Amino acid sequence: MMTIRNRMNFLPVWALMLTLAVGLMVFANSEVRAQEPDSVADLAEGLLGAVVNISTSQSVEGSGGVELPQVPEGSPFREFFDEFFDRQERGNGRPRQVQSLGSGFVISADGLIVTNNHVIAEADEITANFSDGRQLKAEVVGRDTKTDIAVLRVTPEAPLPFVSFGESDNLRVGDWVMAIGNPFGLGGTVTVGIVSARNRNINSGPYDDFIQTDAAINRGNSGGPLFNWRGEVVGINTAIFSPTGGSVGIGFSVPSKIAEGVTRQLIEFGETRRGWLGVRIQQVNEEIADSLGMDRARGALVAGVNPDGPAAGTGLESGDVIITFAGEDVAEMRDLPKIVAATAPGQTVEVIVLRDGTEISFNIEIGRLETSDVELAANEEVEEDNQNTEPEVVETLGLKLANISSELRAQYEIGEDITGVVVTEVDPNSAAADKGIVAGTVIVEVSQREVSAPSEVVKRVEELGEDGRRSALLLLSNGVGDMRFVAVRLEN
Repeated sequence: MMTIRNRMNFLPVWALMLTLAVGLMVFANSEVRAQEPDSVADLAEGLLGAVVNISTSQSVEGSGGVELPQVPEGSPFREFFDEFFDRQERGNGRPRQVQSLGSGFVISADGLIVTNNHVIAEADEITANFSDGRQLKAEVVGRDTKTDIAVLRVTPEAPLPFVSFGESDNLRVGDWVMAIGNPFGLGGTVTVGIVSARNRNINSGPYDDFIQTDAAINRGNSGGPLFNWRGEVVGINTAIFSPTGGSVGIGFSVPSKIAEGVTRQLIEFGETRRGWLGVRIQQVNEEIADSLGMDRARGALVAGVNPDGPAAGTGLESGDVIITFAGEDVAEMRDLPKIVAATAPGQTVEVIVLRDGTEISFNIEIGRLETSDVELAANEEVEEDNQNTEPEVVETLGLKLANISSELRAQYEIGEDITGVVVTEVDPNSAAADKGIVAGTVIVEVSQREVSAPSEVVKRVEELGEDGRRSALLLLSNGVGDMRFVAVRLEN
């Protein structure tokens, strides 16, 4: 009788390998399942007490009522309509109370609560409702509209259960998370899901960097916490994508990396104090990267330097590409405003830029952002120089170009302080037209070289073609001095 051992000796090598692979997969899956909790009850029970329902009331003026329909004089219905709309008018002038509900979470035993600003915006009265039935009046400590975060304070008779912020940077796509909040006003509700994506930009503000999760988040969850599996707050549930108003598995949370810093400033100062560099920036796309001789698209392209900003006089120039700020890599344009904003005003940081293929370092003392929403500022002022006024008109890149004369300044309303070469005509089938270049646009630079005559533009374009470049980077200005970079594909 043949034993199992003997029979194995007759199996081909591929069958042995397959058996081993299947065994390893089963073992690995059992290890993963062993890491998954059988229940989240213990975790939820320890956190529910620190999550509160936020209810607000607001007094609003009554509407002006419905317009009286046109009823002919002498109509038997005229008296009826007059009486009905008169009653409506008398009632509509009175103020009425509007109620709203949201969520929040306690971060200190003495009564500090974090929520979304939109939950308590315009509220006349704010109440924090706790899971044990307590209701405490809350006052606003500070709020930040840019990140939609607000801090409230209540005065408890005894210490409150509270939670702490965790490290959102440690989150990975696929990690388990738990959301607790007040959906549809139902009260403390627990939902579980995973991190679906990170660094989401939903165009809600200049510092978008959301965590996306499929944990159910609905109306009323706003301001509630998103927990990791250690019970730490890694996000503040702020927005959902939904055509129905209910959860479809796409929710967004402000990461704790942003929320904790904003919260700390609101508690300390009652406002945020963000850093300011004083430059106007653009995205570096593949065409711009190619025109600058970069190996790949990265960083933030400086389109202008505010003459009154922190970067003025430091050597930073229009056309520089910021690739590192205070030791942090700037992967793309939208990263820079977030990094700068998180820098304390008055701090001196190292800024590394790419200029003509060479890395250059600057030490810049960061200012305080007062009113600007993003790292945008007024354009760098360009001093008037001696302009070539010869009647020169040439054509390149599908553009007809001319010197800026007094007649063309008047025709296209070009400011006296703007120098360069004016576009007088655009081929509608050209790459330049596709980039939105129109007659009256002024070309200030071609691939980081200033131009003052049409022939200089042609010469620079020819040089780029001889160097093997596929596009030319143009610094353009409109009549009032607003500048932007565009990369225009070379005709050949």
